[in-house]
Amino acid sequence: MAENILTEFDGFFFLGLGGVSMSALAEILYKSGKKVGGYDREESEYTAQLAGAGIPVWYGLDCRIDDYEVIVYTDALQENNPLIMRARRLNKTLISRGKLLYEISRTFKKTVAVAGCHGKTTCTAMLAHIFDAAGAAFSAHIGGNDGKFNNAYLNGYDYFVTEACEYKKNFLYLKPDVAVILNSDADHLDCYGTVKNLKKAYLQFAESAESTVKLYGDLPEFGGVTFGFDDRADYYAKRIRSANGKFSFDAYEGTNLLGGIALSSYGKHNVLNALAATAAARRCGIEFRHIAEGLKSFKGVKRRFEEIGSYNGAVCIADYAHHPNEIKAAVKTARLITEGELFVVFQPHTYSRTKTLFKQFVLVLSSIKKLMIFKTFAAREYYDDAGSALTLSGAVKRSLYGGCETDIENFLKAATRGDTVLFLGAGDIYDIARGIVLE
Repeated sequence: MAENILTEFDGFFFLGLGGVSMSALAEILYKSGKKVGGYDREESEYTAQLAGAGIPVWYGLDCRIDDYEVIVYTDALQENNPLIMRARRLNKTLISRGKLLYEISRTFKKTVAVAGCHGKTTCTAMLAHIFDAAGAAFSAHIGGNDGKFNNAYLNGYDYFVTEACEYKKNFLYLKPDVAVILNSDADHLDCYGTVKNLKKAYLQFAESAESTVKLYGDLPEFGGVTFGFDDRADYYAKRIRSANGKFSFDAYEGTNLLGGIALSSYGKHNVLNALAATAAARRCGIEFRHIAEGLKSFKGVKRRFEEIGSYNGAVCIADYAHHPNEIKAAVKTARLITEGELFVVFQPHTYSRTKTLFKQFVLVLSSIKKLMIFKTFAAREYYDDAGSALTLSGAVKRSLYGGCETDIENFLKAATRGDTVLFLGAGDIYDIARGIVLE
């Protein structure tokens, strides 16, 4: 095995420390005894959390990267970033976030990596709860805030449970013992160009693992262990029941009934996430009783169908959904628990995604009677009218366009007790919603 950067160096400085993955990796290194520091443009809950733990954090370009040997950078930064250019002049060792995740994974006996267009964070957190219930020596890197483990957890080196992001093919750095592919739906086509190229990357990810768990019927050219609603899958569910949006079911392993599972998280789609977690845990030799206990203890991840308060008596829920299939699942779950009207505020995430999946967005959003499409969260992109929220709103009948918080407040004036308000999107809509709801 090649030399690991973690054994070569002791000091790591993170450029873009406030990201959910970057902050998690920084915390893992810090708790493992490394010297860690970081920079971001502005304070966030993650930078504040790390600063409170004793990690030096800078918000200006005068940060002390000179004191660290390795500079870790996020993909959001360009090559002409002044801090990256400064690090090169100082002959620092630079490593991307994705490559560092791989280096960290190599320090564990076994790695379980969860990939897919949607469900990664939930399934990864589910697995963390399962390993915890089993009393395993494990650590976790989660792409969101779990109620118990937050986004990072270090408690042993037998297992490493990690989210594997397909953006810019980052997940191909990993060489997991168990690879979980929840789905290979089209996304990040700004990176891959075509669905064919995206599928090819998922196949490469599957082939890199000792064992693969995948959705039944997906990537049919690759074998692996399968999960799904179809009883031809290796792991499937029967007697699926719903109570106020939370599901329970009997889990099967082939023709063998493993037992009952009761979920504490909302949505039928989480039955699939739970089956995937079950299959992966079984690949690691975890007994079913611990799997059922762990899944029961998992109550959801922040911004994954999270109840954030009320507005005019209406229950307000925030969800990270930013892909048409995710929106469909979130709306379906919201309708299950709504007594009155359902109000939806959706913020598109990136112009390129909206432009590439425009027809799919129009189709799923057109089924919503009370809908506001809020201005696009551009992230790393420049304005593109063809993929803008305004253009999307114009294509969806009955929808309103929102350009500011006041527009949302005016839209929600008609909401009342018994109704549900669903805030959807991966951008700053979450903070905007909390500001409106909590005032």
